[in-house]
Amino acid sequence: MKNEEPQEHRADREMALELQREADRICFLIVSTDYPEIDIELEKEALRQRCRELFPDRMDLYEMVYESRFRRLWEQFREHTCQEDPPGW
Repeated sequence: MKNEEPQEHRADREMALELQREADRICFLIVSTDYPEIDIELEKEALRQRCRELFPDRMDLYEMVYESRFRRLWEQFREHTCQEDPPGW
């Protein structure tokens, strides 16, 4: 007997993986490139919007997990390169 994951759970997992991949890409942009602040902000806003589309009732987790991660990476790897925090931080 095969233990299959319900379709709804599989879809949720795939959507969460989509968000994770995009968040990882944004982290890479912060840490390993000189991608401009404003463009990173646009990337973050696109991710925030996608999260709102996929998981509208989980935006609090988005803020706690992703935004705090982006902020920490920015402070660690980019803060020395700018005078002020990026818009929205």
